[in-house]
Amino acid sequence: MQNKPVRVGLVQTSCTANPKENMDKTIVRIREAAAKGAQIVFLQELFLSLYFCDVEDYENFKLAEAIPGPSTQTLSALAKELGVVIVASLFEKRAEGLYHNTTAVLDADGTYLGKYRKMHIPDDPGYYEKFYFTPGDLGYKVFETKFAKIGVLICWDQWYPEAARITSLMGAELLFYPTAIGWAKSQDEETNKEQYNGWQTVQRGHAVANGLHVIAVNRTGEEAEMQFWGGSFISNPMGKIMYQAPHLEEDVTVHEINLALSDYYRTHWPFLRDRRIDSYQPITKRFIDND
Repeated sequence: MQNKPVRVGLVQTSCTANPKENMDKTIVRIREAAAKGAQIVFLQELFLSLYFCDVEDYENFKLAEAIPGPSTQTLSALAKELGVVIVASLFEKRAEGLYHNTTAVLDADGTYLGKYRKMHIPDDPGYYEKFYFTPGDLGYKVFETKFAKIGVLICWDQWYPEAARITSLMGAELLFYPTAIGWAKSQDEETNKEQYNGWQTVQRGHAVANGLHVIAVNRTGEEAEMQFWGGSFISNPMGKIMYQAPHLEEDVTVHEINLALSDYYRTHWPFLRDRRIDSYQPITKRFIDND
């Protein structure tokens, strides 16, 4: 089998209410990943702040910034210095009163390649994202970086196989999910395990169905009534867990992935070949009933 290696770095951290502290910590972690040989460094969702969507508070809109803007400028210079790709999740201020949950991609020469805006926006206890974020309007995106073609989705997008499928059909070689998800402190251990396993399993399913590696990077640490569950992981194209980070600790890991495995698995398990695209029109309906 052909070998097409790429070394990916996962940065899982806790956060504070101070954006500068979070940026400084993340820069140290990116440097650590690069020193370990990472070519692409993936950051968790909204790494510059606490997960502010646990409340509806107008003050939190002050955390947003333009993309490209100050943070992408900082990370672009770092990417160029280290020769690494950086994939960074940020709170975007698009215009007055218009905000997105957005991930920017900086290439290894510092070039800003573009951004993906989160398409699926939750509104649940502890996750009041509809208060802050307008649903993405750029569609699904892939980015041709120096080392691999990356597909980016964000957190709640993880639960939707349609998003993974479309991004994969656009030619993604790696599918990346920056995430901020955790356990309510009031929950029992069995519920905690069930929720984490469901979160991981659905993403492993995306890897299998689309024949590509899936990488999820989640935050850790306690914030308000939430224990963010860490557990960042890499799945190979058959759903095998190649690496899983601890739940309650910060973690920086670098893992080599062979992108050629996609061709191997897609040849032996030809799910894309056997898709009946002529039969899928009903998927565009909200629910299939007589109304």
